[in-house]
Amino acid sequence: MARYMESLTIERGGFRIKVPESWWEFDVRPESRDDAIRRMVSERIAQRPELGAYKDTYTAFLRRAAADAWKSGALYCGCMAESFGGDTPITGSITVSLVGGRTKDGAPLSTDPQAVIDQLAVREARKPGDAWRKVATVDIPGVGAAARTYGVEDIPVPDDSLGRTVRAVLMQTFIPVPGQEGKVALVAGSSQVLDLADSFFDIFDAITSTFRFAE
Repeated sequence: MARYMESLTIERGGFRIKVPESWWEFDVRPESRDDAIRRMVSERIAQRPELGAYKDTYTAFLRRAAADAWKSGALYCGCMAESFGGDTPITGSITVSLVGGRTKDGAPLSTDPQAVIDQLAVREARKPGDAWRKVATVDIPGVGAAARTYGVEDIPVPDDSLGRTVRAVLMQTFIPVPGQEGKVALVAGSSQVLDLADSFFDIFDAITSTFRFAE
């Protein structure tokens, strides 16, 4: 999978980031997401009329997903779905969220990269095919040091009573927010195409390296 060449700069609530020009935004903002989802579903059904019977189901699912993402702190979600000649498209996403945490005593958690790393667990694969996770510190040009995890992880399905998980390539970078105690900008890249894990790590790293706080 080739690296992207053309990029598109996205600006949202206090930050900007560049994503491949071919990617599209899944709008999670309350003021615009319903219209965006309505257009997206209508365009898809125009391409695949046989999906028309499921229009209300798709719309309800996407609205719920957008609302949950916004509630959890997501400010931007960029997605890709490209076909390289196979039957299954190559898919992935980047989400930028503003998140924070507090200790049991109510004090803001430290956003110092080393302090964040100390709370992130490394996971070793016991045998081929197992989930795994590595932890590192990275330097974001023009921003500074940030904690990062990357690996192939089992992600819990939200609100699933059976406790099911989805295995995915996942990279998360925790960037301290200047002037906001206990807050980090979480840039998370994920894909369920496990065979292309190394390629997606490169793409997610390249996108994350363009993150900047707005002046």
